[in-house]
Amino acid sequence: MTNSISPTSLVLVGILPSLRDLEIARLLGWYRVPLRFAPKIIDVDFLAFYQTAAFGEEHRWKIESYSEMLGHELTTRAELFKDEPDHPRANEEYYKIQIGGLQELKRPILADGWRRLTFLYTTGEHLVNAATIRDLTVRDEERNLLWKALRDRANDPVHYQSNPESNFALDPDLLPFIEGLVDLGELGISGQENDY
Repeated sequence: MTNSISPTSLVLVGILPSLRDLEIARLLGWYRVPLRFAPKIIDVDFLAFYQTAAFGEEHRWKIESYSEMLGHELTTRAELFKDEPDHPRANEEYYKIQIGGLQELKRPILADGWRRLTFLYTTGEHLVNAATIRDLTVRDEERNLLWKALRDRANDPVHYQSNPESNFALDPDLLPFIEGLVDLGELGISGQENDY
C-alpha cells in the first residue's frame, strides 16, 4: 500500500465518537471498531473519520481527516484500554486497526443532514472531491465496481492479516466465514451512532 490516496482507493468512513479517539489515532496510530458493529469488510486502503457532536460546534458532524490503513487485529476492549479493566464492555471483541499518520482533507466534508452515521464505503475520488457526506455515496456502475473490489478483498486471505510488525495471525478456520460477509444489498450506512 502507498500513503497516497488514488481515485480507486477503497475508503471506509467510520465514526470518531470522542476527542480521545482522535488523539489515539493521531498519537498511537490505531482506531477501534467494536466487532458487533463492524462493517462487513474491514480491509480497505484508507479510513476517513466522521466526527460526532462530541467535537464541539466548529468540528462536529464533518470529516476533516483520513489515514492509510496498515493492518488490523482482533482483540478485546480490556487489551486496548488497560486502565479500564472494569469497563462494562471490557471483554467484548474489537478490531484494532493500525493506521498511518492523519492527513487533513483540503476541505472538510459536511454532514448536510446526515448526523448519525456509523460506516460508509466510498472511493478515494469521492473522498477528495466531496463537499457533503451525500457526495461520498457511490452510485450506478461505480457501485458495482466498489462492491467487486470489496468482494475481492474479502476473498483474498493475504489481505486478512494484520500489520507484519504485529503478533496477530489470522486463524485459517475463519476464512470461510469471512468470504460470506459481503452483502451486495447493503451500502454500509447505519442510522445511529454507537457507544463504543
